[in-house]
Amino acid sequence: MKCLEIADITYRYNGSTKAVLNEINATFERGKIYTIIGESGAGKSTLLSLISGLDICKEGDVYYNGKNLRQLDRDEYRAKSIGVIFQGYNLLLNSTAVYNITLSMNISESNLNKQAKKKAAYSLLEKVGIDRETADRKILRLSGGEQQRVGIARALSNNPDIIIADEPTGNLDSETEDAVLSIFTRLAHEENKCVIIVTHSENVTAIADEVIGIRDGQLVVRTFV
Repeated sequence: MKCLEIADITYRYNGSTKAVLNEINATFERGKIYTIIGESGAGKSTLLSLISGLDICKEGDVYYNGKNLRQLDRDEYRAKSIGVIFQGYNLLLNSTAVYNITLSMNISESNLNKQAKKKAAYSLLEKVGIDRETADRKILRLSGGEQQRVGIARALSNNPDIIIADEPTGNLDSETEDAVLSIFTRLAHEENKCVIIVTHSENVTAIADEVIGIRDGQLVVRTFV
């Protein structure tokens, strides 16, 4: 089922006459993994910013569940409908893993009480392979792979339809990368999330249902059956 659509988007950086993205169109469905590939500067991260509502296109439109982002509260959209996973993790280093999750719940205005939020946070962390003892450690005491798992759990804390990840395995060894990719696969194929990943990794591209290449401002889509 389609949950996200980009229609006739053209995007230029301020002060530039060259279009980074030029009249592009694409649809994204629940239950699928999409990887976005292309050379540095091709517009991959720009596309993610437009999809996630961090930036807004001057030409063209982004639709979430058939509704134009221009008509939606983008802060609420980012807080409740989109989960973003960063390459640099962007976690509070001097706070525990579980606190990073409950804080995200607070930002998304979860209706759970404090005790229920903490219980839900432990459950989310366990889901991505972080046990109770590790969850109670400060982020700065966790490995890179553990921090990325916490980042994934944080992105899931508002139970979003869409998971967006920008080079999520760029700082991980191959064994940890495989473990993280299995989480993404489960999220899409078992939990019916729409997972969109920007990557340079062939291993990440290998798990995709569709690969979207960006070249000269245009999209090239490959579908795997």
